[in-house]
Amino acid sequence: MPSSKNPAIEDYLKTVYSHTEWQPDPITPSVLAGKLGVAPSSVTEMVKKMAAQGLVSHVPYGAVRLTEAGAVQALAVVRRHRLIETWLVQEMGYGWDEVHDEAEILEHAISDRLLEAIDARLGRPLRDPHGDPIPTADGSIAAEPFVRADEAAAGHRGRVIRISDRDPGLLRGLEVAGVHPGVELEIEALDGDANARVRISGESHELPNGAASAIWLTA
Repeated sequence: MPSSKNPAIEDYLKTVYSHTEWQPDPITPSVLAGKLGVAPSSVTEMVKKMAAQGLVSHVPYGAVRLTEAGAVQALAVVRRHRLIETWLVQEMGYGWDEVHDEAEILEHAISDRLLEAIDARLGRPLRDPHGDPIPTADGSIAAEPFVRADEAAAGHRGRVIRISDRDPGLLRGLEVAGVHPGVELEIEALDGDANARVRISGESHELPNGAASAIWLTA
């Protein structure tokens, strides 16, 4: 895949892509600024620059959407990030709660040759340690119907597809509860995102506060 070779643009592209990967609402400039930790004026200027390069479409005060070219570059960055996370866990002894920030740095520096070697070494993994799908070198990406746990009905049974990596502490709490991608569970009780109880292998587990909105299950 081609790459913009500009870390700032790569971060913007990845953030726009990730925002709509697991929910349908497009990202607004204000949300983009919040996610990237930059001033709204900085987002305005960068979005104009990216639009001029044909990477995003945007109307003033409206949502920011990737063009086809922007999506290609975004998937290339996402591929690097998720392969690096997988490599750090499987080969370097990192915990799944430790890899996000490391991958944020390395994704801009790694060569295509090393990335290919890592992919081959790992056996061409389809998902990263958090369950996020890893795009192939040609930009293909696996997808299946899903429901977020806090939006599922009591009694819903499904396999954990993905867990958000936004909160390392939450990842550690879920690990203690035995919740990780690939686990089959049943929603026993749900009261918003604060109180959730699930059943895994016949045993009930209380989920940490905020966990239900960070877990995606098969629909």
